[in-house]
Amino acid sequence: MPTVSKLEEHPTRWLTLVLTALALWMGGSLILDFVIMPTMYVSGMMEETGFTSAGTLIFSVFNRFELVCAAVGLTSLIALATTLPEKFSNRIRTITGLSLFLLAIAMIYTYILTPQMSALGINLNLFNGFTSIPDGMNQLHWSYFTLELIKLSLLGIVLGWCYRNHSKLDITF
Repeated sequence: MPTVSKLEEHPTRWLTLVLTALALWMGGSLILDFVIMPTMYVSGMMEETGFTSAGTLIFSVFNRFELVCAAVGLTSLIALATTLPEKFSNRIRTITGLSLFLLAIAMIYTYILTPQMSALGINLNLFNGFTSIPDGMNQLHWSYFTLELIKLSLLGIVLGWCYRNHSKLDITF
């Protein structure tokens, strides 16, 4: 006897995945921005000769984590858009667009800002200690922090919408 499987769509599962991925991303960003980096700055670690390689390692790993979270969030929102009732369609398009912008920010961090900061900060002379912060580094820092504020704001908007609509979507199709 042939078995027919029934496709069940559960928008709350997708919404839970979005909430989890983006909440982990936001929490990690807040810890990196407000705990790890200020601690390194206050302890004087930023004046050490090996800071650039340590910073590159920390940010490279975290940037990959950001890419995964952004991709999971965007994919889940696209899948969620296909399972939602019609009344959610306009808002989910906007939220998906914001999530696409979040992915773009993570890609800018990973493939543009972090490599440029690493290249500017690396000391290629082993016998010369820490000299000074390169001129272009402050501009890159301002770019990073501006994008970080935009990213945290967008994450807050997307997370807020997902959290508010989590109980509304507790429906079965």
